[in-house]
Amino acid sequence: MKIRVQSIHFTADIKLLDFIQKKADKLDQFYDQIIGGDVYLRLDNSEDEANKITEIKIMIPGNDLFAKEQCKSFEEATDKAIESLRRQIDKHKEKQRSHISNHKSEITAQ
Repeated sequence: MKIRVQSIHFTADIKLLDFIQKKADKLDQFYDQIIGGDVYLRLDNSEDEANKITEIKIMIPGNDLFAKEQCKSFEEATDKAIESLRRQIDKHKEKQRSHISNHKSEITAQ
């Protein structure tokens, strides 16, 4: 999957970028129609040590899925955001399945 990573007000190192790409690529295992995605990495100005924010938006046909997590590290925030997106993909696929099966039952009823 092609993703664009933007680190806001800092430069992300290559290891972090590779980590994010590898995690995002795993979403393709759950849904093969992902068009692409955007990842935004930000540092929160709070005194809290969990000040790393990862926002991920993925584009799928007819919809965009979004997850935002704030943790102590960008890796942890990325893990949680990817897991959230995986659950959203599962819900999306379930909706599609029920829509298709409802449509098929309407056709056979005619």
